[in-house]
Amino acid sequence: MKNQFRKATLDDVIAIWDILKQAIERRKQEGSNQWQDGYPNLEVIKKDIEKHVGFVLTENETIVGYAAVLINDEPEYENIKGKWLTDDDFVVFHRVAISENHLGKGLAKKMMSCIEQYALDNDIYSIKADTNFDNVAMLGIFKKLGYAYCGKVYFRNSPREAYEKSLK
Repeated sequence: MKNQFRKATLDDVIAIWDILKQAIERRKQEGSNQWQDGYPNLEVIKKDIEKHVGFVLTENETIVGYAAVLINDEPEYENIKGKWLTDDDFVVFHRVAISENHLGKGLAKKMMSCIEQYALDNDIYSIKADTNFDNVAMLGIFKKLGYAYCGKVYFRNSPREAYEKSLK
């Protein structure tokens, strides 16, 4: 299986939205309130792509995952209740989702590895991210990949667990 991590194009929107709808439903089935408020949505994805921050993970040309990957662009992170490991430039990722048909293959970890490489390619040595307190899968990935818990950040009045990984 050949994986590729690339910038998303507007031609990818429908496949990306299908994957995100599956993830939204999965979060609902798990009893989480994360992504149950109309976010993310199709417009958010289109804006990601237009701003060149939407990325897809493909397997043999089929889109199997999505993430928005930004550099130094998360204003809410300035208001952390806690302390980041670094104050340097950082890559942040949001809206990570893997296709329902491809769960359990380690693709989320593969995508995180690609995001780390993207950071290094841009001479950035910090990755910051957040997730809901009950997103067991993502919390487990953070732990396995060596992310440090740094505190809480808030989005739409909802607390998120904030993590950082130093790549130095």
